[in-house]
Amino acid sequence: MPRVQSFPAIADAKARILILGSMPGNASLAAGQYYAHAQNLFWHILAEVTGTAAAAPYAARARALRSCGIALWDVLESCARDGSLDSAIDEASINANDFASFYRLHPGIVQVFFNGAKAEASYRRYVLPGLAPGLGSRTYRRLPSTSPANASMSRAYKQRVWTQALRLALTAHARHKSA
Repeated sequence: MPRVQSFPAIADAKARILILGSMPGNASLAAGQYYAHAQNLFWHILAEVTGTAAAAPYAARARALRSCGIALWDVLESCARDGSLDSAIDEASINANDFASFYRLHPGIVQVFFNGAKAEASYRRYVLPGLAPGLGSRTYRRLPSTSPANASMSRAYKQRVWTQALRLALTAHARHKSA
């Protein structure tokens, strides 16, 4: 079973919101970009929120996230997996990313959104128990996976739930900045 490795976080010191996936799929790994599969809704949803087109160059989309105070990363640093599906991840092979260091570098993160059930379950199992008191104190919410493999929910439903959650978080972020 091949071992796969995630990407560095897209984040800066202004980050107040963190979106976490589990592990990039094969299309993303091949492209060297988060959510590169053509049918993944992630960048289409974020286009509504950031105002940067889903078809814009990857660097522009990453800048748009940072300018909105959004960070993007994966829970897993590496794992063994056949194919792209989260269900194919070998649990015994999981190495989580270093969230203690990440949160120390990004202390403003107050809201974490999980892109699907596997990201949330992995975070709660492999990350949260190891965080020092205070480092784990933020608001967590699982949103429906934007993956095309998540066919049980309509595209419109996923887009609506994500857009509402992110706009609410960004509004709270803007209020905090102006206070």
